[in-house]
Amino acid sequence: MARNGGYGRSRELLYVVVPLLVVAALGWLTLRAADPAPPSTLVISAASKGSPYHRLAERYAATFARNGVKLEIRESNGSVANVAALESPSSGVDAGFVQGGLIAPSEAAGLHSLGRVAYEPLWVFYNGEAKLERLADLKGKRVLVGPAGGGTNGLALKLLEANGVTPANTRLINRELPDTVDMLAKGEADAGFLVLAAEARTVQRLLATPGVKLMSFSNADAYAQKFPFLSKLELREGVVDLGRRIPPADTTLIATTAAVLVRDSTHRAMVNLLAQALHEVHGSPAQDAAGHAALFQRPGEFPTSVDPEFAMSDEAKRVYRSGAPFLQRYVPFWLATMIDRLLLSMVVVLPLLVPLSKIGPQVYRWTVRRRLLHWYGALKQLEASSKASSSPGDRETLLAELDRIDAAVDTIPIPLGFADQHYELRQHIDTVRNRLTQRAGRTTAESGMAAPFT
Repeated sequence: MARNGGYGRSRELLYVVVPLLVVAALGWLTLRAADPAPPSTLVISAASKGSPYHRLAERYAATFARNGVKLEIRESNGSVANVAALESPSSGVDAGFVQGGLIAPSEAAGLHSLGRVAYEPLWVFYNGEAKLERLADLKGKRVLVGPAGGGTNGLALKLLEANGVTPANTRLINRELPDTVDMLAKGEADAGFLVLAAEARTVQRLLATPGVKLMSFSNADAYAQKFPFLSKLELREGVVDLGRRIPPADTTLIATTAAVLVRDSTHRAMVNLLAQALHEVHGSPAQDAAGHAALFQRPGEFPTSVDPEFAMSDEAKRVYRSGAPFLQRYVPFWLATMIDRLLLSMVVVLPLLVPLSKIGPQVYRWTVRRRLLHWYGALKQLEASSKASSSPGDRETLLAELDRIDAAVDTIPIPLGFADQHYELRQHIDTVRNRLTQRAGRTTAESGMAAPFT
């Protein structure tokens, strides 16, 4: 028995460990399907190198690098190209900057917002002596509305149409950004739309160009009320250049805001990390894309925890509400995400672990009991055969078979917990052997008494 006890304990342990391994494998497979490991790279579509979008992405990349993750910045032609990349499954783009008011929320299926990150003022520059205060005053003039299909073009056409200014009554000119300054300065256009950050070089050039004026929206509040993605801004006298008094007077502007959108398929840990980068870059003190003091942004204004057009990401709201996840404050990003995934897997594993941990020992006890019952069946069959046998040869055969059963039972690997049942089986074997022997003795005696009469 001693040599079988260790083996039995090993088998008993095996029947406990195997279900645990099965549960672990199921949990791992489920986790791989439901929450795979985060990738090592996140791809964000920005704009051309040196643009505000691109400079912001470069600042986000520093946060990613500090956490051992690469933020790959893709150059593009701006918001329209970024939307196209986000909507294309084959682009490989996970996130992108998108100008507010560019697409309808119904067209943004599969995208979530990480909030608004910066103002993008609408600059309407014009030349001539007459003062312009409303877009309706542009009817019948030559108006630069940006390249066809671009973000500036989309916003300009939307606002002009709301003011009754259409291609039927106004000459709308599509030109690339570099042409705007020259055409306005030379009088080849009467007005021009730009959607750019305040620090953009084109804006700075136009503000300093003689004869070119910046329109102040007298009805800015109406735009902010009619179009939820627009805001009213105040550009104070001399804030651009105090020495040269640029602008020469307080100017009211309207502005859209840039959002950072992500695909629904982007890994939640990467979305969380990108939200952390936004919170870090756009937090207090207020800075523009280049890291300088922002003209319009107030401390803590960006990133926003709500979006007027798109559904907010739950991960972003969690970061803006509580900061970085608890584990990431103390351990590296990769380790924090691994622990987080393991904890998530427990949600899958635990409901399976409890019943399987009970089934395993039950299955083991059944297999041990089955081995004992097998030899009980053989013993019962032998005993039944002994009742029908009468010759000494038959009894010798039965005793030999009983010895074989006894030897086999002696080598059964039985754990100590089943030792009592093992000993009972061996006692029952001895009981059958005694009955066979007694029956053989009685038969011999009866034969001896009957011999004189033969």
